[in-house]
Amino acid sequence: MRICDNIKRIRDMIAQAALRAGRNPDEIKLIAASKAKTPELIREAVAAGVDAVGENRVQEMVSKISQGAYEGTPLHFIGHLQKNKVKHVVGQCDLIQSVDSLELIKLIDKRAKMYGICQDILLQVNIGKEPQKKGFLPEQIEEIIDLAKTYTGINIKGLMAIPPIALKKGDNRIYFEKMNKLYVDIKQKRYDNIHMNYLSLGMSGDFTDAIISGSNMVRIGTAIFGSRV
Repeated sequence: MRICDNIKRIRDMIAQAALRAGRNPDEIKLIAASKAKTPELIREAVAAGVDAVGENRVQEMVSKISQGAYEGTPLHFIGHLQKNKVKHVVGQCDLIQSVDSLELIKLIDKRAKMYGICQDILLQVNIGKEPQKKGFLPEQIEEIIDLAKTYTGINIKGLMAIPPIALKKGDNRIYFEKMNKLYVDIKQKRYDNIHMNYLSLGMSGDFTDAIISGSNMVRIGTAIFGSRV
């Protein structure tokens, strides 16, 4: 099946999930997760109308930028960002989704100020409290936002999470719902310079559950491009 057909099918599934939850399908952003995909495949996804492309690896991203792979659509960074790679991502990506530590916030802020820009970011939450995963614990988020709002080189646009691996369909609904509650609670507090616009949850196997639970940004790789070799 062609990439454009896959994206049409995913858009239909997004619309059904959104309507089931009483939401507007147009509110849901479809991010094509393009890890290990060629510039040619990415261009097909862009031409088919994804809302953004998300990359996991800095070196791969830099190479694909030089090949014009992302032209015509916003670029997001969605993988673990090592501190020594911050300089390659700030200013290159419209949104860094995977900001998982206060130290990383400080480095992004410093680099953005050097470039004279304000970098949009999401805070990554370790919603399953898994010791092997990166991210802030849910109970840390409000404290981190209180600290981060003083940094003028960043703009917090929402939250992102990768829940535990689900053994069966529907298992992650509890984590998606916890994330939505955290997102809504923060949004209601109306921080002056914090904009809770995006809740980035859901991948190829669970994005409809994520949307029903409140996500408005889904990161889809396999369902668009096929399985990685």
